[in-house]
Amino acid sequence: MSVKVNALDHLVINVSNVARSTEWYRNILGMEVRLFDPGQGQTPRTSLIFGNQKINVRPHDADKAEWFTADHETAGSDDLCFLTASTPEQVVAHLKANGVAIEEGPVARQGARGTLRSVYCRDPDGSLIEISSYEGDAA
Repeated sequence: MSVKVNALDHLVINVSNVARSTEWYRNILGMEVRLFDPGQGQTPRTSLIFGNQKINVRPHDADKAEWFTADHETAGSDDLCFLTASTPEQVVAHLKANGVAIEEGPVARQGARGTLRSVYCRDPDGSLIEISSYEGDAA
């Protein structure tokens, strides 16, 4: 019998400044910021909640003795695609209204379920953020 995954529960991003990054994701992408207790007497952690998923936000220089981390923690090395029910034009207007530079888009891209209309920007550490919607389908 083989193992087959069927969903992504959470992922972890490494950032240079947790407060700055979580504020950006809250203001620009509408995510909810939550603190959580990882247990075992460890320091509370920060997560970003959206839909049925979460992103844990880890300082790139976190103590490896306290955090179970990837081998190469680098702030700004992520490339993330988020789905929205907003139109690409609404995404562009929102980003511009909030002073976020648009890297590219709207452009057509191939997503997991078909053609996406995507707008690209960068978070405070320079990670590439793709904000997308499926053509003719609300997220």
